[in-house]
Amino acid sequence: MTSTKTRTTALITPVPQEAQGAAKALAAQGRTAQAIRRLRKESGLGIHVAPVALDLLTQGHALPTDYRQAVDALRRCDAGLVSEMTNLLHDGDQDSAIKLLREQTDIDLAGGYHLVMALRARPDGR
Repeated sequence: MTSTKTRTTALITPVPQEAQGAAKALAAQGRTAQAIRRLRKESGLGIHVAPVALDLLTQGHALPTDYRQAVDALRRCDAGLVSEMTNLLHDGDQDSAIKLLREQTDIDLAGGYHLVMALRARPDGR
């Protein structure tokens, strides 16, 4: 069973479009381990998150390809978390926004930083 944290992380971690296509093709050939390695190599997906991302891809979900899309995906997954992070950013507390995101998801530090920076650039979602 997949945790909500892991699924959310898979949905908000950018993966280049080419890597998504290659992973789907490898999975369709039964080469799941290679598909997971491809996703991990070209993104910030961790060892426990990459298989979930592959499952999402094979079920027809599209993963974000950049952090702007990742922010949009996070808004869809957890609007309350985005609101809390936006409030922290409004107060000038970028570090706490990153910490909160990392506590609520399994995103790595670099991914958390980049996602928060994308949120800071577009706090109202436009």
